[in-house]
Amino acid sequence: MSTQSTAGLDDAGTSDHPSRSDGFVRGASEMIGGPLGDHAVALDRPASREGRFWTAARIVLALACLTLALHWVQKSPCQDGAWQNNVQYTRLCYTDVLALYYAEGLNEGKVPYRDHPVEYPVLTGYFMGALGLPVHSLGADDPQLNQGQWFYNLNALTLGALAVATVAVILALRRRRPWDAALFALAPALLLTATVNWDFLAIGLAAFGLAAWARRRPALAGLLLGLGGAAKLWPLFLFWPILLLALRAARVRAALTAIGTAVVVLLAVNLPVAIPYRENWYRFFELNDTRPIDWGTLWYIGRYFDGKVNTGVAGDQGPFQWLNTHIPTLNTLSYALFILACLGVAALALLAPRRPRLAQLAFLVVAAFLIFSKVWSQQFVLWLLPLAVLARPRWGAFLAWQLAEVCYFAAFYGELLGAATSRPVFPEGVFVLASTLRLGTVVLLCVLVIRDILHPERDAVRRTYADDPDGGLLDGAPDAPWLADRHTAHRPAPPPTTVTTTA
Repeated sequence: MSTQSTAGLDDAGTSDHPSRSDGFVRGASEMIGGPLGDHAVALDRPASREGRFWTAARIVLALACLTLALHWVQKSPCQDGAWQNNVQYTRLCYTDVLALYYAEGLNEGKVPYRDHPVEYPVLTGYFMGALGLPVHSLGADDPQLNQGQWFYNLNALTLGALAVATVAVILALRRRRPWDAALFALAPALLLTATVNWDFLAIGLAAFGLAAWARRRPALAGLLLGLGGAAKLWPLFLFWPILLLALRAARVRAALTAIGTAVVVLLAVNLPVAIPYRENWYRFFELNDTRPIDWGTLWYIGRYFDGKVNTGVAGDQGPFQWLNTHIPTLNTLSYALFILACLGVAALALLAPRRPRLAQLAFLVVAAFLIFSKVWSQQFVLWLLPLAVLARPRWGAFLAWQLAEVCYFAAFYGELLGAATSRPVFPEGVFVLASTLRLGTVVLLCVLVIRDILHPERDAVRRTYADDPDGGLLDGAPDAPWLADRHTAHRPAPPPTTVTTTA
C-alpha cells in the first residue's frame, strides 16, 4: 500500500506546502534541492506536539519583523529631519510621517482639527495627535530632543506592530496554509513603504474586521471596519462584497448588522470634530475634490500620451489633459468607472457558478478603486497586500506585481528628485513605463482572481478548504432559494483528503 497527498496537503490532509502545490515555487525549489521533505513538514504542526519552537507561523512572524526592521534601516537616513541636498529622494527615504509632524503643526503643539485642518480622515488625525502632542510636550521641556525623530520612531513602532498583527490575522485565517502569509511578510512593497504614511492604521483595523467576520461576529466586524474607514476610506468598500455574498446566501441580516454598526461608529468618531470644526474637518474632502491628476495613475499615463499626439495647435490639449483642467468632470468619470466596476463585481458575485470567496471580491473592489482613481500614492500598494494574499496566494503573479512596484518606487523617487532640482533624472517615458507596469500587473491579478472565481477548481484556497475560511456565517451556506433556478443550491464538498492507492 502507498499513500499520496492531494493538492500539496500533508499526510493529515490539513496543511498546504507551496513547494508541492504552487507551480512557481515548486520549480524554483529545484535550485535548492526540490520540494519540502517529510521532516520539514513538521514545521506546520503545533510546537507542543514535538517540542519545536520554529513552527511555520513563528517563522513567518519572524520574517515580517525582519522586513520591518530592514524598512526602519532603509528610512534611517531621513529620521533626523535634516533633509539637506534632497537626501529624502536620493536615499529613497521620504516619509509623510516626519514631514507632516511639522506641516500639520504638531511640533507647535497644535491639536489636529481644532487648531489646524488635517488632510486625512478623523481617526488618522486623532492618531497623529495622540502620538505627536506628547512628543511636543517632551520637546518643550528638553530642547535637545529631536522631536521629529522621536515622532517618527514612535509611529514606526506602532505601525510596525499593526503590520505584524496583520500577518497574525492572515495566519489565523489560513491555519492550513501558514506559508501564504509569507507573501505578505516578504513583500518588497512592505519593505519600502510600511511607514511612508499612516496606512497601516486602517489596514490593521480592516484585517481585524475581516477576522471578526470570519469568526461570525458581524457587529464586531462592522465596528472594526467602521474604525478602519474613519482612518482611511477604503475599508468601507469591503461592505459591498459582504452585502453581495450575504444576498446570495440569504444571510442579509448579518451584513446589515455589520453595515449598521459601521455607520454608528463613523458618526461617533466624526461628529465630535465635524460639528465644532466643520471647515477643518472638511479639508480632507475638499482636497480630494479639487486635486488634479496625480502621478502614476491611469489618467497620468493617458496625459503623457496626449502630449505625444498633440498637434501643437493652440488649445489642443488631448482628452486626458482636458480632464486635468476640468476636475469636476474628471471626478465624475473616475467615480462612474469605479461604480461600473462595482456593478461588475456584483454580477460576478451573483452569477458565478459557485459563490466567490469574500477576499476575492474584496480584492477586486479595492483594486478597481485604485485603477480608476486620480490619486495612487506609492504606499497605497499596502491596501492590496493582505487582500491579494487572501484572494490568490500564488507566488508567480504576486512576485511579478511586486517587481513592478519596486520599479515604480525607484522611478517615482527619480521623478521627485527631478522635480526638486529642475533637472530630470531620466526621460519622462521611464516613469510612465514604470506606472504602466504597476497598473498592468494589478489588472493581471484582477483577471486571475476573476478566472479563479469562474473556475473554482483553480482556486488554491478551495483546494485546502471546503468553502470560504473568511466567510463567517456564509461559510458552507447554500445559495438563496431565489437563485435556485440559476444555481443548484450548493453545499461545499468535504476538504481534500488523503487518497490511498494500491501498489
